[in-house]
Amino acid sequence: MDKYDLAIIGGGPAGYHAAGLAAGGGLKTILFEADKLGGVCLNEGCIPTKAMLNASKHLYYARNAGAYGVMASYKSAGGAAAPENPEFRINHEAVLARKEKVIRTLTAGVRSQLKSANAEVAAGKAEITGPAGAGGYIVTQSSGQEAGRAAEAARVLIATGSSPVMPPLEGVAQGLASGFVITSTEALSLAKVPERFVIIGGGIIGLELADYYNSAGSQVTVVEMLDRIAYPMESETSRILFNNLKKRGVNFMLGSRFTGIVQPGADGSGGGVTAEPASQGIVPADKVLVAIGRRPNISGAGIERLGIYAERGAIVTDDCMRTNVPGIYAAGDVNGKLMLAHTAYREAECAVSHMLGSPVRMRYDAIPSAVYTNPESAGAGETEESAAAKGLDVKVVKLPLRFSGRYIAEVDGGDGICKVIFDRRSGAVLGAHIVGPYASEIIVSAAFMIESKRPAKALRELTFPHPTVGEALREAIFEF
Repeated sequence: MDKYDLAIIGGGPAGYHAAGLAAGGGLKTILFEADKLGGVCLNEGCIPTKAMLNASKHLYYARNAGAYGVMASYKSAGGAAAPENPEFRINHEAVLARKEKVIRTLTAGVRSQLKSANAEVAAGKAEITGPAGAGGYIVTQSSGQEAGRAAEAARVLIATGSSPVMPPLEGVAQGLASGFVITSTEALSLAKVPERFVIIGGGIIGLELADYYNSAGSQVTVVEMLDRIAYPMESETSRILFNNLKKRGVNFMLGSRFTGIVQPGADGSGGGVTAEPASQGIVPADKVLVAIGRRPNISGAGIERLGIYAERGAIVTDDCMRTNVPGIYAAGDVNGKLMLAHTAYREAECAVSHMLGSPVRMRYDAIPSAVYTNPESAGAGETEESAAAKGLDVKVVKLPLRFSGRYIAEVDGGDGICKVIFDRRSGAVLGAHIVGPYASEIIVSAAFMIESKRPAKALRELTFPHPTVGEALREAIFEF
């Protein structure tokens, strides 16, 4: 039996990042991946959705290019310019092909990085099958070409990720079996754009796919149980995002609880969803995407065998990503903290730093989140609502992005905002929320401000490049 310093179960962001760091730090490391290296994020989530959303943004820019002085014309057979009204549309098949190319490129990059770090990769599902005599653990591969192979590891990192939640409602299981009901995985590979596409859930996944398929020609309806989208996004940025998506053609049923699936007839007609209140009757659909959340994958890794503690369906970890069992760590979606790829990366770093004897502690207070729709929305730290719930004494500075020269230059009639939450006494930034272009790129500056705990007076010494949309943060700091 081969011996290792670290065995990792799961090759998503937490798993492959930890493998590279650990092997690079001198730990003999093996990584087991049951399906595709890179996990959900690279293959069925973060990356493919961004490739598809990029296409929808290009379509939006093409259709609205006239507002910026860009016109299209075609030359006739004789060579003379013949202005026309071109019809821009998404070639869905081409978008999917490019998405697959992006995935292949990035997967190859991950594999190359792991090889350079001397991390071993095993294709197949694995689980902890018991303790080893020397104080480590036995990890056994249960699928793949090397099924039955066992490795002895001094430490184990569980990074098995998460799976879509499927409600036990009428017609859901039957719809999944027939392909009428799909998850985000299938939504990223649909061969044909549905004419009527109902999306259950107005969170990040649902909104991003709503944006793309609306641009691709679907009549999209988002059914959301809450009275707002993208919760717990800051309420005002949520409202602006809602208004923009609605203006572009996405239909929303807010405050509507999904109650079941109506199966289509043999000819494919008559299918849809039911919801309460039932004022709209059956909402017709050619496809139904259920995107109401994800559940940590804690079964099948052998955690019950060792008595690894789980709570509310997630493995419990401390701020070094340790479980209650010595030598066993968990990182990424499986611990249920924040199901974001960048959170998984940081958790992996904290876990490996502890293994290497130089522990750093995981902090969640300033981790950014972003919705990559058009416009983008991003936030970090406290919102007005969360600050009020905690009894914090705050000052809120809200500025329209029109304070930014670049925003005015690049956006025609936009309604983006930047909202910054300050501690009234110390002047430290507690939270920041942006809706508008580049929001996902700008938010890291705000997260750094939150982490630094520096008062606004000190932050005024920062020099922002001009002109940038991010200067709205600077203006907010001077408004404190």
